[in-house]
Amino acid sequence: MDDQHRLVDRADAPACRWRPQKGGSPTSAATPGAQDGEAIGRSRGGLSTKIHLAVDGRGRPLSILLTPGQAGDNPQLLALLDAIRVNEPGPGRPRKRPEVLIADKGYAHDSTRRALRQRGIRHVIPERSDQVARRAAKGSHGGRPPAFDKVIYKKRNVVERCFNRLKQWRDLATRYAKRASLYRAGLVLIAAVIWLP
Repeated sequence: MDDQHRLVDRADAPACRWRPQKGGSPTSAATPGAQDGEAIGRSRGGLSTKIHLAVDGRGRPLSILLTPGQAGDNPQLLALLDAIRVNEPGPGRPRKRPEVLIADKGYAHDSTRRALRQRGIRHVIPERSDQVARRAAKGSHGGRPPAFDKVIYKKRNVVERCFNRLKQWRDLATRYAKRASLYRAGLVLIAAVIWLP
């Protein structure tokens, strides 16, 4: 697999040792449902942080984004893609667009597909079952299903393997850092280790 494929996914990290600070008001704008803007929020498993990750075709992290545990995947995709800059050999600007973006069903939304088409990014995202049912219920007015290449989608396991490598580090598997900046710094450090030959 070449470097031009970008894979996107997310993972949750439980925030076990997080405790709210006493007194005072928060100093930063908090995400609704989150704790003091530190990327900690309530999800089904309790307090957690969600890691959104874009990797290249070799499983090397390109972009990392932290959100509270209850945050959806789809709204984070464009911010994740905007953070990607890949330097090509020789002169010129860094590359910002992948040839193909491979993502899971969490990113299967019409607005996401439309935004990716406007940016000229070919994407391989499977349809959710409710989207298939809605299209079938409309009959001939439901339109065609979005293009989906099963062979390319099989390469999505690269991002899962990258998460596996990140989660080998105990501090990242369970969030022990109270501050989001410290947790992200640990992620970036391990991402740099993954990039080493």
